[in-house]
Amino acid sequence: MNRSILSQKNVLSQCLDYLPTEDLACPILNYNNSKLTIEALVKIFVTAQIQKWESYSVFDIELRAKKELMKCIDVESISSSQLSRRINELDTAILQKLFLKVVAQLNFHTRSMVGLPPYIGRLRIVDATRLGLPAFLSSWANVSKENTAVKMHTRLIVASPDVHYPDKIVPSNGKVQDHEGGDILIEVSDETYVMDRGYMDFYRMNEWIKKDIKCVIRLRDPFKIKVLEEYEVPTGSNIKRDAKVILGAGAKMEPIRLVEFEDEKGRLYRLATTRWDLEAQYISEVYKNRWIIELFFKWIKQSLRFVKIWSTKPQGIWNQMFIAMITYLITLIVKLNTKSDKTMLDILKHIRAYICNSWKQFTAALAYKPKKTSKGRQKIPEKPKKDVVYGSVALIVDKRKKRIKKKIK
Repeated sequence: MNRSILSQKNVLSQCLDYLPTEDLACPILNYNNSKLTIEALVKIFVTAQIQKWESYSVFDIELRAKKELMKCIDVESISSSQLSRRINELDTAILQKLFLKVVAQLNFHTRSMVGLPPYIGRLRIVDATRLGLPAFLSSWANVSKENTAVKMHTRLIVASPDVHYPDKIVPSNGKVQDHEGGDILIEVSDETYVMDRGYMDFYRMNEWIKKDIKCVIRLRDPFKIKVLEEYEVPTGSNIKRDAKVILGAGAKMEPIRLVEFEDEKGRLYRLATTRWDLEAQYISEVYKNRWIIELFFKWIKQSLRFVKIWSTKPQGIWNQMFIAMITYLITLIVKLNTKSDKTMLDILKHIRAYICNSWKQFTAALAYKPKKTSKGRQKIPEKPKKDVVYGSVALIVDKRKKRIKKKIK
């Protein structure tokens, strides 16, 4: 795109331009929805996710107050009730397809990134996060009498130490177990899968070995093993064991590598892996990077307010999951395109603050360096305490007194 044209566009317009929504304007998809096309609907909800609009009443206020936003979305007016109905009815497959198209853009941007050094490469971290729902409104999502929730099973690509993004998600109700979601997320790849204990299943692990799927998975206790060969471990390291074993009481599995290590607090971790090419120390480092997906879940819940659900109906919730992931991907694309060294949270804060400003102003703000830099935390000499000024209105008690009960005469 011409730089002069790009600099004149406002930030929201540019962010929405990263969405490949040309297919969503199809007349067949929008039959009987000429007032609010699927393209406009998606843009409204992506804008809402960027801006952290937490309820439909906020939707109404924001869209009425900010005409620039309405112009970017190409909608003159819309009611919150219509938005609620449409997001609940929208076929999630449409958003899934849009999500995968944005993922393809990110795959292109990160194609030269080699993952984690040394020799570890790119990772695919698999895990699921839960979203609690109000029990009295969402009986369809009951896990137990006291627990109502849905899950988002996620595969997170670690392209470099500071670039990671979801490339596949699977929505489900709360009763779906982690390893069942893994059946869809774990595919043949040159990248290494990293999983926690919820994905331990001997049958599935044996299939991964047969398909030569690279993986590192934490094992649950207790389990039986048949040791085929013990390898030497470095003296004085946190590696306690490195062996070729067969897992399971029947010893029917294909051989797999077992690595045991202790963390800084002395907790023992047992890992099964198909990575025979890495030193045991690097295997432990691979598993430690599993924490990246926990930080990712925390980020989307706090920074995008993903815990605030717009709907209590299944399709509405699945749609919000894809909207939230698309918003995260757009934020990362902005970071990569601007070549900014700021954090994802700082990028998102700048998008929010400059959303109706020009792209030129936004990029200038990202590049801004404060003239005065902090020298770090300095030791300040103690100063004599000053008397606190309370004013003449407040009731102040210096020391709590023992309450004296007075008798009624």
